[in-house]
Amino acid sequence: MGHDHSHQHKDMKGRNLIISILLNILITVAQVVGGLISGSLSLLSDALHNFSDVLSLIVSYIAAKLSKQKASIHRTFGYKRAEILAAFINASTLVIVAVLLIIEAYKRFLNPQEIESELVIWLSLIAILGNGFSVLLLKKDSKNNINMRSAYLHLFTDMMASVAVLIGGLLMKYYQLFWVDSLLTLLIALYLIWVGYDLLKKSTKILMLFTPEHINIKDVVRAVNKIPKVNRLHHIHIWCLNDDELHLEAHLDFNEDITISEFDVILHEIEELLHYEFAINHVNIQPEFNKKDPKEIIVQD
Repeated sequence: MGHDHSHQHKDMKGRNLIISILLNILITVAQVVGGLISGSLSLLSDALHNFSDVLSLIVSYIAAKLSKQKASIHRTFGYKRAEILAAFINASTLVIVAVLLIIEAYKRFLNPQEIESELVIWLSLIAILGNGFSVLLLKKDSKNNINMRSAYLHLFTDMMASVAVLIGGLLMKYYQLFWVDSLLTLLIALYLIWVGYDLLKKSTKILMLFTPEHINIKDVVRAVNKIPKVNRLHHIHIWCLNDDELHLEAHLDFNEDITISEFDVILHEIEELLHYEFAINHVNIQPEFNKKDPKEIIVQD
């Protein structure tokens, strides 16, 4: 029963991404045409953001498919990091798009133009509905998967951007405040940078094999060193392979020359300890006795 549920969940994730991709293609085309006709930079900037959504969703879909590929002799981890790489690419595009929008907003702010606000209002409403539906589709998966979170954030920020464009359209229609178009573009861009930077930082740390922020290596060492016959845990590496796998690799110095069967018992105890106290689910330990090597917690190679 559990196996079937897992496959159904993955299939639903892929289906939701496909629906979101198709919706965003339609929204992008409509906004580009509408932006050119109306002369609205904020609508065109929203279309550019939507186009980046399409690309990011395609990347996320491919990464989700690749991540299910089995390991092989040439790819011992399979494609388990594909979704982390996708999150990094998507976060990068958010920041790049934001910088381009800031440049264009500045140019337009110096030379405000009259805008066909009626078209802006209707197209922003369509974008809000389309992106809002996509956001609801991906919300559940975004809580447990960095790749899906990157796709979700793209769509959520675009929905918020469309809300801003709608407000701008109303202000232009009833108060002729055409400079609002440039101001909203700038605000959208700053919001994209704020959201994209956090995701970019997280995905970069995983790709660089940094120790996860919630792990204190000294606490791990103290906990393992309390186990009988253990002298010192050292030469430690702790990293995330992806959202689901947290790895520990270390050397373990013993007080006495134990047998392999004794080591297996101690190793099982260590695995249980690390799993339940630190959520580390993949442990690789090299046992040692009287070996003359550096005993520091972190060894600089």
